Amino acid sequence: MTSTGRKTLMSEKASEDISSYREEIDRLDSELLSIFNRRANLALKIGRIKKTMDLPVYDPSREKRIFERMKGDNTGPLDDGAVVRLFERVIDESRRLERIMTHPEGSEGKGAE
Repeated sequence: MTSTGRKTLMSEKASEDISSYREEIDRLDSELLSIFNRRANLALKIGRIKKTMDLPVYDPSREKRIFERMKGDNTGPLDDGAVVRLFERVIDESRRLERIMTHPEGSEGKGAE
């Protein structure tokens, strides 16, 4: 086999690998979306309870515990800083939904900012 033939076969194999990895990423993204929405629904339930008990939406000690637990569970390759940043974003969105729910002021759930 010529050098060009080997390169072509390697290129085809690499393209198949990339395609396969991207398909798996797409499946994982769909799972993540489902999990994020399930988590958001639970946060809304908590928000309703907090509202009836006149508790604040923001609970810094709870968030700190979440970050510490996630860092402890982290096996990489994401570093702890990346994990915290990801969970900060997830928690920010949950908090935003809780605020919308407790202070609607014309805001609707999907796409409201």
